[in-house]
Amino acid sequence: MQYDQTLTPLLSRRLFLPSVSGIWNAITGGGGSYQEAIIAIRRGMSLFKQGDVAGSLVEFDKAIELDPRQKAYLWQRGLSLYYLDRFEEGAEQFRLDVAQNPNDTEESIWCFLCEAQLYGVDEARQRFLEVGRDSRPVMRESYGMFKDGGDPEKLVNAFLRGKEHEYFYASLYAGLYYESQVHFLQYFEIHISSLEWSFIQ
Repeated sequence: MQYDQTLTPLLSRRLFLPSVSGIWNAITGGGGSYQEAIIAIRRGMSLFKQGDVAGSLVEFDKAIELDPRQKAYLWQRGLSLYYLDRFEEGAEQFRLDVAQNPNDTEESIWCFLCEAQLYGVDEARQRFLEVGRDSRPVMRESYGMFKDGGDPEKLVNAFLRGKEHEYFYASLYAGLYYESQVHFLQYFEIHISSLEWSFIQ
């Protein structure tokens, strides 16, 4: 997987969070540890995009040591844990994130992906985190597919002629859906299609 291409939209969507943390830092009087934690998070994101997932987790954990308040917002750490097959910890991280932002569709899906590996798809659906309505049509459709079951190919086809970022998300989550179902051949084919599209951009 080419992290610097396929995960950029996931990363860029929430780059405002350090600014929010900065406001919190000013209110609570946090100092140098907060700034060092933010630097560690940025290093972790950079390492993740370079494909050094283990290294990214080291930096994210360092950020939590420096400023424990960061843990509740470190969805990036959840991605690292997922790709390191540390699914229980990943699910915990995504649940913390959704507790802070109950409208976070993507973290709900990633939590499901972790728990599907731990408990199987049926139990993971019973544990599914319900969140508020996402304003993005592609994420509403993706959310419904993971929550209730569906056809990933229909998801991709629905956004085939849509906006570029919508096709990207549809392809990404269709591939992840196949992975959660352990249909590895279909997952490989559709995920590669998503990667090929991203390289064109």
